[in-house]
Amino acid sequence: MTKKLLIIGAGEFADIAYEYFTVDSDYEVVGFAVEAEYLKDGEKFGLPVVALEEAETHFAPAAVEAHVAVTSTKLNRVRARLIGIAKDKGYVLASFVSPHAFVWRTATLGENAFIFENNVIQHGVTIGDGCVIWSGNHIGHQTRIGDYCFLSSHVVISGYCTIGQSCFLGVNASFADNVTLGDDCFVGMAAVVNKSFPDAGQILNGHPVEPSRVTAYRYFRIKA
Repeated sequence: MTKKLLIIGAGEFADIAYEYFTVDSDYEVVGFAVEAEYLKDGEKFGLPVVALEEAETHFAPAAVEAHVAVTSTKLNRVRARLIGIAKDKGYVLASFVSPHAFVWRTATLGENAFIFENNVIQHGVTIGDGCVIWSGNHIGHQTRIGDYCFLSSHVVISGYCTIGQSCFLGVNASFADNVTLGDDCFVGMAAVVNKSFPDAGQILNGHPVEPSRVTAYRYFRIKA
């Protein structure tokens, strides 16, 4: 049976989520919701766009699930906050897993995950709540990805790694076996991470990586 879905967000990622859920899932998207200060248009793809503050009066949580479709804004803080709002309103949070992704049966995915095509998620992997795994990544066996992470395309994470929550991993970043990355870290494009960086809020770039003197908190103007 088709399930009904409210997409929270109205930007490009919400457009992508609408396309993917519509074409490659058993959900029917019935509307969009954004915070009132960002509400500009009352319609998108022929569907209503409502203020998130009053979403439950238009789309009852007992009948409609929700998915927060927001990218890595403010080092994933915005997506995490909106997920919290949706849960407080009583919505069940839907995940999208592309039928063109390989997810081994022993892998565990949290709520409000978005797993794009051509990902390989191996045996024993754990992916937390609110994670976005863009296309073409490899996540090695027994690796743990914390809540609210964002993996760009073609990231390679070897086995037994631990990625802290709210991290951003840039395109083509690579991780050796048994690497631990602290919370709130930003890993740049094509970075080679061959040892652990357990401290939170680091910006890592290079081959192999070196931490920046500027923290991710300062760069993104967010609190630790």
